[in-house]
This record gives sequence, structure tokens and C-alpha cells, in this order.
Amino acid sequence: QVQLVESGGGLVQAGGSLRLSCTSSGRTFSSNTVGWFRQAPGKEREFVSRITSSWSGPLTYYADSVKGRFTISRDNAKNTVYLQMNSLKPEDTAVYYCAALDAGSGRFDYWGQGTQVTVSS
Repeated sequence: QVQLVESGGGLVQAGGSLRLSCTSSGRTFSSNTVGWFRQAPGKEREFVSRITSSWSGPLTYYADSVKGRFTISRDNAKNTVYLQMNSLKPEDTAVYYCAALDAGSGRFDYWGQGTQVTVSS
């Protein structure tokens, strides 16, 4: 079972940076695709970024809204995936969730509890 815990959220001014961490307290998830999603008040959850391991190295994907500002990475030795968020904007305010893809189902079946990110203008 993959049990995910996010950390690193907080309050930051526009233009600032935060780094979110997602750690598995269960089995290792180094082979899983891991994604970051966010949900702002009154809005649906949306995709932010994901990282997939491949024979040639990690593959990363980003939503257009965060491309060039956010960077996803993983440290398999620490069983942790990071989301470095730079040049934060008020519209980045949301609860951020990490999720791990189950290879069998092809879905993001494992989710953390979320961490709040608030960007003030």
C-alpha cells in the first residue's frame, strides 16, 4: 500500500517560492508515476505536474499555467517527490495534493491529504 504525505505548504507573497514534498510512508513508490494536483475554493481539482520514470530518465509534464515556474523532481533514496514552485501568483492558491498512479488500474489511486498553499498579492 502506498500512503502519501504532503508537506511544505504555507503562506507566501506573490513572486515568492515554496517547495512541496510528497513522501510515501508505505512501500516505495520509486517506480510509480507521481502527480501533483490542486484544488482552489469553488473549483474542480486540476492537474499540475507529473513525473514518470523511464529507461532514459525521469519524464516530466506540466500544466500550461505552471510551465516555466514549477519543477517536479524525485529522490528515490528518500522516497520523496518534490514540487518546486517559483514566481508564485495569487491564482496558485489552492490545496495541493500528490497522487501515485497504480500501474494495474492506470489511475491515480493513491492520494495524500493535501497541503494548503496561499499566495498573497
